[in-house]
Amino acid sequence: MTSVATSDGALSLRGLTKRFAAFTAVDAVDLDVHPGELMALLGPSGCGKTTTLRMVAGLEQPTSGEIRFGGNTFISTADGIELAAHRRNIGMVFQSYALWPHMTVYENVAYPLSVRRVPSAEIKRRVAHILELMELGSLAAKTIPQLSGGQQQRVALARALVYEPSLMLFDEPFSNLDANLRANMRMELKNLRRKVAMTGLFVTHDQAEALSVADSIAIMNGGRIEQIGAPQDVYKRPATKFVRDFLGRVLSLHGTYDGSGGESRVRLSDGSTLSCPAPESDPGPRVEVSIRPEFVKFHEVEGPVRENTVTGTVEELLFTGDRFETRLRIAGEAVFTELPADRPWRDGDVIRLHLPMAALSVWPD
Repeated sequence: MTSVATSDGALSLRGLTKRFAAFTAVDAVDLDVHPGELMALLGPSGCGKTTTLRMVAGLEQPTSGEIRFGGNTFISTADGIELAAHRRNIGMVFQSYALWPHMTVYENVAYPLSVRRVPSAEIKRRVAHILELMELGSLAAKTIPQLSGGQQQRVALARALVYEPSLMLFDEPFSNLDANLRANMRMELKNLRRKVAMTGLFVTHDQAEALSVADSIAIMNGGRIEQIGAPQDVYKRPATKFVRDFLGRVLSLHGTYDGSGGESRVRLSDGSTLSCPAPESDPGPRVEVSIRPEFVKFHEVEGPVRENTVTGTVEELLFTGDRFETRLRIAGEAVFTELPADRPWRDGDVIRLHLPMAALSVWPD
């Protein structure tokens, strides 16, 4: 495996803050990215993720805080230290690719080495190696306008990797690609990471992108980090309602919580009861009980009723190809979820939904 992350240390942010006049874009962020780890900064537009990335890159000056990497201090406002961007040995892949259209693929990839005055023989060796790694060797003589969007993205990656940076930064790198190309590039990046050990930050607002390519995810909201964890952990065990709702669809119902007798139950308005895992703290009498749609089991209204089953009536259906998006009426509430496309669902259908206890979570209402 080729090593790009040559540092023995982690990337460490402490109290990182950025204010623009009265607006706080990044608010006292602390996080650690371990050597060889790719962490996604995930959140909606305006949450502070790109500003955080730009401060790590040296393209934005923090109001306060520290950034350290591999024993080097990039910036410390308390100590008056600021390492220039060009001395941080960072590779960056931009949303717009920032490729030179008049240059060939070879010339674009060689450019970072040329400006660093690397000997020509070494440039040829390194460029040939990275083009082979990125499966771009046959395109070396083509200019950028002659390439597809996916090929241009691979050229941008090759250019960022060719001078063997210690740290890689990705700023919404796949957002300009169509859905199929984005999926392909996620696979390309996964495959590349098997060949190249890199420490990096990956900024995205795309949940599927973060969940599929990153080793860990930091979910940001309003300039703060709401939760950091492995993709499956933050998806299955969200720490806040914001994380729960931002990371994917949920089916939520409201009811009254009963934690007496050593059991945990939620009673809905129609009298049906759901057994739930006990929450870590007392949620209060009025609660919201949630489940991801993929854990819901749908049954026709016939036969014996299973435990943790509710009845719903189909009010609206939208066929999207692989599923139906639907609005159901359950216990007097309108809820939005998904139905499998393998049945001919119709408006007015009455169905049973089995909500497995282990997949439920309870939140204060």
